[in-house]
Amino acid sequence: MSDGLKLRRVVTGEDEAGRSRIMIDGPQAAEFKSGELGGLYEIWTDTLSGPVDAAETEDKGQGTPLLSPPKNGVKIRWFAIEPAPEGISDEDMRAFTRARFEEMGAGDHQPDTSRHPAMHKTDTIDAIILISGRVKLLLDEDEAIIEPGQVVVQRATNHAWVVEGNQPAVFVAVLVDRS
Repeated sequence: MSDGLKLRRVVTGEDEAGRSRIMIDGPQAAEFKSGELGGLYEIWTDTLSGPVDAAETEDKGQGTPLLSPPKNGVKIRWFAIEPAPEGISDEDMRAFTRARFEEMGAGDHQPDTSRHPAMHKTDTIDAIILISGRVKLLLDEDEAIIEPGQVVVQRATNHAWVVEGNQPAVFVAVLVDRS
């Protein structure tokens, strides 16, 4: 990540004796690099059915990063957005953005991109926390400037994030499927 943040995951669990332990301590498990405009950095994906098995040792941050969590599931990730490249045409930006959504398994999540090429909608309720940078949240009819430490509760609405300034934006997001 170009802004110098050190991304670290600490995942807890229990050992054979039922004692709490750190099971994973390190960087993200899976990364989807989308070129100059940012990327997805997976932390954890899980289902919301049944009790938590703290003795399970599977790293649920592994696998191909997809935009949405599994049905009745949760996804935790960092994501980064870079400022748009200087001089990029609207046509090139739309083509690039469309290709990235296809690669994330979200080609059908862009119902209306007339306001911005990155507009998209998921069937999730999300808590999105800006860690660094400054962004504009675009909605169909409104917009808001978001500063570090501020939280957006994104409730299955069409939206896009646009970097304000020349520094990348880094977020933490928790996406909960409600389909």
